[in-house]
Amino acid sequence: MTDTAKVNLLGLSPDKLIEFFESIGEKKFRATQVMKWIHQKGAESFEEMTDVSKKLRAKLENICEIRAPEIVTQNISNDGTRKWIIRTEGGQNNCVEAVLIPDGDRATLCVSSQVGCSLDCSFCSTGKQGFNRNLTAAEIIGQVWIAIKSFGPMDPNGPRRVTNVVMMGMGEPLMNFEPVVDAMTLMMHDNAYGLSKRRVTLSTSGVVPRMYDLVKRTDVSLAVSLHAPNNELRNELVPINKKYPIEELLEACQHYLDNLPDKRHITIEYTMMAGVNDQEVHARQLSKLLENLECKINLIPFNPFPHSGYEKPSNNQTRRFQKILADDGYTVTVRTTRGDDIDAACGQLVGDFMDKTRRSQKYIELRQVSE
Repeated sequence: MTDTAKVNLLGLSPDKLIEFFESIGEKKFRATQVMKWIHQKGAESFEEMTDVSKKLRAKLENICEIRAPEIVTQNISNDGTRKWIIRTEGGQNNCVEAVLIPDGDRATLCVSSQVGCSLDCSFCSTGKQGFNRNLTAAEIIGQVWIAIKSFGPMDPNGPRRVTNVVMMGMGEPLMNFEPVVDAMTLMMHDNAYGLSKRRVTLSTSGVVPRMYDLVKRTDVSLAVSLHAPNNELRNELVPINKKYPIEELLEACQHYLDNLPDKRHITIEYTMMAGVNDQEVHARQLSKLLENLECKINLIPFNPFPHSGYEKPSNNQTRRFQKILADDGYTVTVRTTRGDDIDAACGQLVGDFMDKTRRSQKYIELRQVSE
């Protein structure tokens, strides 16, 4: 068996890892042993697995591998934010980005799910770069593995180096459904990373059919990238709204909440752009729109990128918008911009990849005409 045909154990979900060991004539408990070595102790080779027999280690060496994506660069912001550019399979320029944001006792890792993004939200730098392919489960969970190992040897008995994971990096997670679900399952499994279901969040722009599928497979927390309080405006900002309008999206949100085993809320993500969706009328529309949904609202002042055509709202305008919603009883936070000195802020992740959609080239041509 050649190296290219080896099974990468890093990306196998718990059930798939058990299936694999049974398929090679081994007991299922071996899956638990190996899972702990990979995800809790950071093993990069089978030789490190000292409680696994030499015979099995040799067997695994011949047919398996533990292979994370390649780190191209790691940058650390003045505020402690870390950003990795990670090369995935498929060529020199197939890179994605992951960002770790420290905040006191919390450290939130923003994970990518696609090389580029298959959607085309008008205010997102990633979306303007186009799309190449979906990430594998190993490439998704590999970002968690890389982030934890960046602090030194992994220690399952030590303090958590990553306390929260948000699927909010490059890509639309629900457009890469199976690998994302497998990776999130590992994030929450007691024999892997052991994160609470309340500390793993999937963010979607509103792929409604997959939201119904998601709640059948997992109970992670859900965030929705809304960004507009009405269909007319959202059609411009988030084009998938033309296929799945706000009414259908909110029905899917309610269905998700209704089918969770505990009481939870949806996080509504709302990127604010000056003069576009940040006016008081928009705040009042948003308040009315969400009145029957258990939710909290996260306002995100727009992070500029070259030739975007949008500007960040003033602090005063953001506070006025927040106050209207808070006065109506909503829990409203304003996301603090972190890591902007290393282009790690929300909406700034661009990676480096070959764009199969040619969207990036069309966007460049459009910018040249407008200038």
